[in-house]
Amino acid sequence: MDDEKKALLAFLEWQRASVLAIIDGLDTEALTASVVPSGWTPLGLLEHLGHAERHWFQEIATGSADPLPWPDDDTPLVTSRPPSVVLEFYRDQCERSDAILTALPLSSPPRARHPGVLGEQITDLRGIVLHMIEETARHAGHLDIVRELIDGKTGLGPR
Repeated sequence: MDDEKKALLAFLEWQRASVLAIIDGLDTEALTASVVPSGWTPLGLLEHLGHAERHWFQEIATGSADPLPWPDDDTPLVTSRPPSVVLEFYRDQCERSDAILTALPLSSPPRARHPGVLGEQITDLRGIVLHMIEETARHAGHLDIVRELIDGKTGLGPR
């Protein structure tokens, strides 16, 4: 693995670890309750991040993904699945993403296209990784704020 790919993977892994560290210690009630007007939950946001990993690395980068283990829900950023299922899903999608990132050159063009402007801007695996770093970091920030609202804890991140 070249230095650029190692650096990108390290940044992505740090953001993923931040997400998991921020929600660590929250019970099911806290993970499934919304404390923001838009109604999303920490667990729903984690599931969303798993879907984003699946979408960008499997569907877009390689052109295919295994079927989801459950029906696609209509309510974004909320889930009825238990925390253990969502955590396993997220970790599994991250492992699959890492395998794709390891196997393909950063210059690999996507095999499928994301709809809209972002799909036009993403021209290679490098763009996909950069987008996922941004997406994960953005939602880690959301989770930081929600965690502070739930129990006052701040500054949570990977150890």
